[in-house]
Amino acid sequence: MKTLSDFDWKPLAGVPLLALLALPLVGSPSTWLTLTVAGLAMGMIVFIIASGLTLVFGLMDVLNFGHGVFIALGAFVATSVLGAMADWTGSAELWRNLVAVFPAMLAAMAVAGALGLAFERFIVRPVYGQHLKQILITMGGMIIGEELIKVIWGPEQIPLPLPEGMRGAWVWGDAAIERYRVVAVAVGLLVFAALYWTLNRTKIGLLVRAGVQDREMVESLGYRIRRLFVGVFVVGSALAGLGGVMWGLYQQNVVPQMGAQVNVLIFIVIIIGGLGSTGGALIGALLVGLMANYTGFLLPKLALFSNIALMVAVLLWRPQGVYPVSNR
Repeated sequence: MKTLSDFDWKPLAGVPLLALLALPLVGSPSTWLTLTVAGLAMGMIVFIIASGLTLVFGLMDVLNFGHGVFIALGAFVATSVLGAMADWTGSAELWRNLVAVFPAMLAAMAVAGALGLAFERFIVRPVYGQHLKQILITMGGMIIGEELIKVIWGPEQIPLPLPEGMRGAWVWGDAAIERYRVVAVAVGLLVFAALYWTLNRTKIGLLVRAGVQDREMVESLGYRIRRLFVGVFVVGSALAGLGGVMWGLYQQNVVPQMGAQVNVLIFIVIIIGGLGSTGGALIGALLVGLMANYTGFLLPKLALFSNIALMVAVLLWRPQGVYPVSNR
């Protein structure tokens, strides 16, 4: 078992290092603080979305390019739930807003998880172990899912405004810290803590990790690894639904193609983090969020390419990602 002294701190130090390198370029400390909090919030939302996919790949060795449909579905479910709770979302009291957002998150996770169960059974299961077929068939599944979303909610963009109490910002000197971004950071930290505890401190997490290393041995002990892996896929889909709610509120609107649009960021995060690494996905997401905000402020025309350049730089340093999963 690794001890604290054995932990590799270099990738984790990359997050504050990137922030400190950006400070003299931005110039104004207040602007830098605003951009940094915005970047951390964006990174946490992307982590929530990517954590589901990195679980599926790391534990099941499945390349699910249809992950975006769970993101979009979660966001659209949230529009329906929050639309029915206008009295709560229109309140200026933050606790009433959270009471409205929490069931919207639960509903989004439940619906996305249910779709994930069907997705695994009818689309993914026939192509286990065949990566090329997985890519093609899951992309097809995402296209079908987007069309079904259009049938239910329509093809047009739907607004998903922030609840009243989450709007605005806390002003600290000349820096403005948006309330929703602080909420996003808190939710992201809770998701990471829950995943870390489950995978490293529970019997289910132990069985899942053992099944990845030696499936036949675990099955010989009487455990049904297939059921555990199906559960992992459902949890990954539910996390994508939760991330869809967070991303929709971040953008304040939703479209059926939103999952496909954010897929590029997700895969950049997973590649940076090390395929299948939850901790690596967190580091990768924070780096991506910070880079996107700093570059968008300093060099807007290069914002689209900044994260690709970041990924290339990380892979030149560590070709398998910052925290690669061993014995794959």
